[in-house]
Amino acid sequence: MNLAELPLVNALLNSLSAILLVIGFRFIKQKKISQHKIVMITAFVISIIFLCCYLLHKYHLYTTTGTYNTTFKGEGIWRIVYFSILITHLIFAIMVPFLAIITLFRGLKMKIETHKKIAKITLPIWMYVSVTGVLVYIMLYKLFP
Repeated sequence: MNLAELPLVNALLNSLSAILLVIGFRFIKQKKISQHKIVMITAFVISIIFLCCYLLHKYHLYTTTGTYNTTFKGEGIWRIVYFSILITHLIFAIMVPFLAIITLFRGLKMKIETHKKIAKITLPIWMYVSVTGVLVYIMLYKLFP
């Protein structure tokens, strides 16, 4: 794999994570606990792989361009839209690993009530980060390359 393809890989991993989160949510609503566990652990692993690829991409960018970031080339209202999405994405992305770890451990230890409480916070934030990660990729690399 060419390291320049990492943004696409990251977008695909974010997409997969979002899909798994929806599947996991549906499983728990259907009381399919063992399937829910498998899917949510898989979503967590996918997110870890994403983080590794994301950091590798930042390193690759720095070593090839001297900067850690790709410049957004959109103009006008698109800049406001892009940076609004990006800023909220980054704020929530910082929270996801901590929330996901706490939620995962509470679920694995079958601390159902405390797991449910934090999962109600974790799921929408994690989903938002996954979906907006794809939107950032599309805007940065496809709409305004």
